[in-house]
Amino acid sequence: MNRLGFRPQALPRKPFDPNDASDSDHVRAKTVVTAISRITDRPLGKEACLVVIYGDELGKKYNLNTPSVVIGRSGKCDIQIDQESISRNHSKLVNTGKSILVRDLGSTNGTYVNDEPIEEHVLRDGDLIKIGRTIFKFLTGGNIENAYHEEIYRLTTVDGLTQISNKRFFVENLEREIARAHRYQRALSLVMFDLDHFKRINDTYGHLAGDYVLKQLASAVKQKIRREDIFARYGGEEFAIILPEIAQAAALTLAEKVRQLVEDHEFRFENTPIDVTISMGVAGVNSNVRDVDALIKLADEQLYAAKAGGRNKVFG
Repeated sequence: MNRLGFRPQALPRKPFDPNDASDSDHVRAKTVVTAISRITDRPLGKEACLVVIYGDELGKKYNLNTPSVVIGRSGKCDIQIDQESISRNHSKLVNTGKSILVRDLGSTNGTYVNDEPIEEHVLRDGDLIKIGRTIFKFLTGGNIENAYHEEIYRLTTVDGLTQISNKRFFVENLEREIARAHRYQRALSLVMFDLDHFKRINDTYGHLAGDYVLKQLASAVKQKIRREDIFARYGGEEFAIILPEIAQAAALTLAEKVRQLVEDHEFRFENTPIDVTISMGVAGVNSNVRDVDALIKLADEQLYAAKAGGRNKVFG
């Protein structure tokens, strides 16, 4: 009822006009209800593969375009890896059409995804699968070739096991930093270190435990250094840290903190504690040290002196 006391009459509903774009009821009638699927329920990309990022045949690609792929030591496996730590039929990858999962086949040493032991696991792009002493990276997506070539490029700079810089990247950057230090008269130090009695760790606990120690050590040390420092696996159990604009005295202080960090760190492989220490050598750029070989030689000499002096020490 309005202010004058009259009750307004309802207007008759106008006939539906298919040419009237303003007819909201018609618009609503044409709305299509769409079921939104979860990401995990969506079909897998057209292609998927494994790339060897650590172990024999580094960089080799295995396409996962069959319903299942068996990995093991047996010559009958689709992917054969001849290592004593790998069972004859170690694990299987199964393509369900919507996803690819990896399943352990009761292997002696287990199958690991992103450092966690698994019985069965649905793989995601970028997952790292460790079988014996070989590490695969799982790649999937719309353009698998681009992803593969990007991974190969990454392998030229990153160590597959420890995920820190590799020797090639280290040497290239050390050359550049030495030239820069001399050109601008700035400090530069190099720390070289390796694990004490690493062979004993491998012999006592096995090579899988040795790989675990190397990876855990790299992860722990990486958190202690600056972003601009270059931390690399130089080879085997030997590591190096390039310290731009850090004089040798300050580098010795940092090295001692790293040594203490490793000594205090709890290394535990499959519930077995492992005592780990490192010996370290420190060297700095000076007028007599003008190239990579000279600086590495100087730091290595200090490293060997630390070992000769009883190990678990820093010399420089």
